[in-house]
Amino acid sequence: MASSTLNLCCTIEGASAEQQAAMDLLGKQFLLPDERLAAITKEFRRRMEEGLAADGKVLKMIPSFVTWRPKGNETGSYFAIDLGGTNLRILKVTLDGKGGVTTEHQKFTLTQEAKSRTLFDFIAQCVETFLDDRNLRPTGRQPPISIGFTFSYPVQQTSINSGILVQWTKGLNVPGCVGRDVVRLLQDALLRLGLRVKVAALVNDTVGTLLSAAYNDPSSQIGIIFGTGTNAAYYEDVSNVAKWKGANPASGEMVLNMEWGAFDSDDFTFLPYTPHDIKLDRKSINPRKQAYEKMISGLYLGEVARNIILWLADQRLLFDGRSSEILNAMWSIDTSYLSSAAIDNTSDLSKIQQIIEKTLNVPTSTMVDRRIFKTIAVLVGERAARLSAVGVVATLTKRLELLSKKINIGIDGSMYEHFPGFKEILAETVSHFIPKDKFKNINFSLAKDGSGIGAAIVAMLATQTQ
Repeated sequence: MASSTLNLCCTIEGASAEQQAAMDLLGKQFLLPDERLAAITKEFRRRMEEGLAADGKVLKMIPSFVTWRPKGNETGSYFAIDLGGTNLRILKVTLDGKGGVTTEHQKFTLTQEAKSRTLFDFIAQCVETFLDDRNLRPTGRQPPISIGFTFSYPVQQTSINSGILVQWTKGLNVPGCVGRDVVRLLQDALLRLGLRVKVAALVNDTVGTLLSAAYNDPSSQIGIIFGTGTNAAYYEDVSNVAKWKGANPASGEMVLNMEWGAFDSDDFTFLPYTPHDIKLDRKSINPRKQAYEKMISGLYLGEVARNIILWLADQRLLFDGRSSEILNAMWSIDTSYLSSAAIDNTSDLSKIQQIIEKTLNVPTSTMVDRRIFKTIAVLVGERAARLSAVGVVATLTKRLELLSKKINIGIDGSMYEHFPGFKEILAETVSHFIPKDKFKNINFSLAKDGSGIGAAIVAMLATQTQ
């Protein structure tokens, strides 16, 4: 996919007039001009200010209690739990004192039972497995292991190692947890297994990504996840956080967890909703929530595309009106299928044919069908990348004074790392809204595994300052 597809021609070679009219409509819905993005960004900034002023706003702007920056010269080995939307990782992170890290980790796939009932006991069992397999479990009089807990769900943090769960997102829905301290829930589960492990720090995944990036590059100011879900964290001057009632830190700044995936969830007014987005939201487990996340994150883009495909098929404009049991099932199109389709440049679009006929079990497809499928993938990905730039621009312009010198933005997540053209379109779109003399100071970097590494770094910093 080219670095920008705003001028993408939605003309489908060989399409009927009806097919072409439908694709032209999709182009108008998904290819967003800069003027539209500017209006959305303006509202995003307004919502940021609301969240800084008071609790309970659509952008939470949650104080993380992280008030330090790593220097890059710290050394030692530290542990972390990294809970994402699909997987859980347990890590041992070794800092080399030169901004570099090495990790030893084990990945566990969240079971359906863990997602819906036994999450914290499942996490404790995985910690036990990791430590026992490596003969690292503290025994006797050995001090307990301090561990950082990356918890990538909205919490109202009350200290560096406590936080109240606000709501579940990204497909998790464990009863009896909302309104409770997630560190306490995890610590109790660890105690039930007799593990000498202390949860020293509670870290949102974006806070972890920012701290990981900052260990490698002290100019890091923002940490972002563009993956299964999306969120961001950034260093804010505490004097700008009107709702902060605690003592002002010596550093004068604190990392804020924005919870930006919720933008526009209260009134559904500013984002470019299509019938395909509305259908997804209505049938999701969290309707009228995480509106921004649902337009730009890997968990949802495949479902947006599936809704478009079925809309076309129902009009007999795709697959001659045929579908399949697989295609009719929600979430049956993974966003990775869109990635593969967007870069299929084979003469007969054979990779897309494989997706349609073998993976989705649609009986047959024509070249026109495959061209339409590819265009849908590109349109959905283009919109996601350009909308992602809204949050980046809003956050950068919140502290525009920092752009007088080099600033690094650490980004982790499958969309940024793997979706074709995403990072290029994101950077290009940001450049449209930041003055050229300041944009040259911005560096985008991949903070690979940042959420877990950052949690270990925060656990280290928390232990040293307690």
